[in-house]
Amino acid sequence: MDFQVVVLAGGFSKTLVPIVSKEVPKALLPVANRPVLSYVLDLLEQSNLKDLIVVVEGNDAAVRIGGWISAAYLDRLHVDVAPVSEDIGSAGALRSIARHLTARDILVVSGDLVSDVSPGAVAAVHRRHDAVVTAMLCSNPASGPAESGSSSAKDKTKKPGRKNIIGLDPSRQFLLHIATGAELEKDLRIQKCILRAVGEMELRADLMDAHLYAIKRAVLLEVLAQKETFQSLKEDILPYLVRSQLKSEVLSSNLPQLEENGNDKVNLQNKQISQSHILANASNRGFHELYPLALDGSSSARRTHKCCVYIASNDKYCARLNSIQAFSDINREVAGEANHLSGYSFSAHNNIIHPSAELGSKTTVGPYCMLGEGSQMGDKCSVKRSVIGRHCRIGSNVKIVNSVVMNHVTIGDGCSVQGSVICSNVQIQERATLKDCQVGAGYVVTAGSEYKGDSLAKKEK
Repeated sequence: MDFQVVVLAGGFSKTLVPIVSKEVPKALLPVANRPVLSYVLDLLEQSNLKDLIVVVEGNDAAVRIGGWISAAYLDRLHVDVAPVSEDIGSAGALRSIARHLTARDILVVSGDLVSDVSPGAVAAVHRRHDAVVTAMLCSNPASGPAESGSSSAKDKTKKPGRKNIIGLDPSRQFLLHIATGAELEKDLRIQKCILRAVGEMELRADLMDAHLYAIKRAVLLEVLAQKETFQSLKEDILPYLVRSQLKSEVLSSNLPQLEENGNDKVNLQNKQISQSHILANASNRGFHELYPLALDGSSSARRTHKCCVYIASNDKYCARLNSIQAFSDINREVAGEANHLSGYSFSAHNNIIHPSAELGSKTTVGPYCMLGEGSQMGDKCSVKRSVIGRHCRIGSNVKIVNSVVMNHVTIGDGCSVQGSVICSNVQIQERATLKDCQVGAGYVVTAGSEYKGDSLAKKEK
């Protein structure tokens, strides 16, 4: 399809401290004992999209991620790893590699996406509608699009996940409005020219922007050059393209008088948009009928363009590893109900235990659990809804529930680990109790200690 693919792999994300470290940038965080970036690369390979630019924030992270890609995808993908400055945002990252973008259309995908939705389907919709941009949308994960950095229940009640408000035409093919983040704290303003064009708009709060976009290269480069303050593809570039798509539309003279600002104000105070609300205006012309008029070459319509969406069906899996809560949820889901993504097969007990792993007497590993290569567990242990990495040493009478334990972790006798993320090379000494904690790489949890809702990490030297 002549698409050039850009994967935005991030770097050492501050929102994921302490589970990221200098040794493990975000793209290499394990999901079901595989780096999260592998899920995107495999998905692209399956769509025969094999010529990629992987953009990484920071030289150190780029070296680590590039080394892993070279080993894991040798003779499978052609990947150029492009290091860029840290904390410049997705728009800044694209601006940094602009000179390397040469194809007619660019497919931009976040490196933290875990999904089985075909990027080729998004690209096909983009080409069919000759769109300027096509965004992939999917249902919000059951736990909500969490943005907070903690996995504790306490924090989840205090910091509900931020939603998107997305406006669609009646056919659900065109993106008419998008509001995110701080915009949702205010009254929602809808452009009257949009409402006039479509007759009605469906507002949805149950859809997640999957951070997978097909976009025309010429338009992307123009916006990046002209809007130097834009930092985010999702929060700056996409809303800008959506807002400007009908600015030059020729309006009928018999329609009601517009406000001077051309906006309808929708008050969201004290309202919950759980599924969809429908707004109607005077004109019943459909968006399909509008575009032939707007694209007829007249000078007043020259700038008009189309912004489209591809909405994944509900039976597809789609999630982003953009918080510690999401990291825990995705691990459990890919080791469980979304097991087809992991590349592993369930045993007769609906779990995944590597043949080289060793279990002690009366030790149980429940359904939807994973035990990695070379790991050993003592007697009378219990593992429920958890992922345990490679070469871990776990003593006797240990309980692990709803947790992720990375590689080379040592857990002493009588320990309890619940709702926690334990990073690589951690030592948890005898009879320690952890609940809703994150333990950074190499940390030592002392014998008999108890922690709840804490973030534990070694002090930087």
